[in-house]
Amino acid sequence: MKSLTSNLTSRYFEAANVLQKKRRKKIIAYVESYDDIFFWRSVLSDFENEERCFEVMLPSRIDLSRGKKTAMMNRLGENLGACMIACVDADVDYLMQGATNNSRLMLQNPYVVHTYAYSIENLQCYAPSLHNVCVMATLNDREVFDFEAYLRLYSEIVYDLFVWAIWLYRELRFSEFPLNTLNNFIAVEHLNIHNPSDALEKLRHTVNRKMAWMQKRYPEARGKLKPLKEELERLGLRPDNTYLFIQGHHLMDNVVGSAIEPVCTILRREREKEIKYLSGGHQQQLDNELACYQHSQCPTNQMIRRNTQFKSAELYTLIKSHIERLLSRV
Repeated sequence: MKSLTSNLTSRYFEAANVLQKKRRKKIIAYVESYDDIFFWRSVLSDFENEERCFEVMLPSRIDLSRGKKTAMMNRLGENLGACMIACVDADVDYLMQGATNNSRLMLQNPYVVHTYAYSIENLQCYAPSLHNVCVMATLNDREVFDFEAYLRLYSEIVYDLFVWAIWLYRELRFSEFPLNTLNNFIAVEHLNIHNPSDALEKLRHTVNRKMAWMQKRYPEARGKLKPLKEELERLGLRPDNTYLFIQGHHLMDNVVGSAIEPVCTILRREREKEIKYLSGGHQQQLDNELACYQHSQCPTNQMIRRNTQFKSAELYTLIKSHIERLLSRV
């Protein structure tokens, strides 16, 4: 009798859940690639309720096409609307403010949500969250590096050169200072996390030399950069947060990666040393505890990809407001 009651109860709740899901309006959210699915799921989950839910998916059901334009057009661009939206990386299109076709396509369609930062990687590398990423990866909560100070100083160093790049892009002169060339000048080389100032001062010297060259090469920019900086600040770009607007993969691989990997190595070695000390020389206990710790660790890059603590970032409020405006239309 008890088993029968349990089965009936289980079926009741299962049927109730099915009915509830049927009553909810489903909004399809097309994204650029596999990595974007978890990111946008973590964002859109906050906007689900009894009336609506989201399904995040790649933009094509007929082939393996991916990418920003495919997500925005979905082969059938006219279908983006109340039940079909696109969630994409802003790239430089947000800062371009309609200066190119891609920028206009992204900014003028009310059913296209973008990251405001350059990409999802920039938000996953949000400075105040990086210590927690290290904790998730190493299970060691000791703070051995100030990620916020590092990325703030990095941003201040590269800010002016980045603004020069945006000015050129708005002039449609991409080929004169393409993103890969900019990345070469703003990479952090040979970072020592115990003394990061050496690498950052070397970066400052490299950037200043390029800045002097730009000023001689483009005298027509004089008088135009100050109003551009003011406009960019209204869009969210400031000297202290430039890292959120540079190319995401470059940030993750050559700026944050230069710091977070050695930090995690130190934290793992500390934990292993502690385990060895506490084992008291008992080899079997040491081996078992080390094996347990190693199995509990996670690769750092995976933890960055699963980082959702960007929701405290200032730029996230822009994403949130964007989605709220979109939902008010559907």
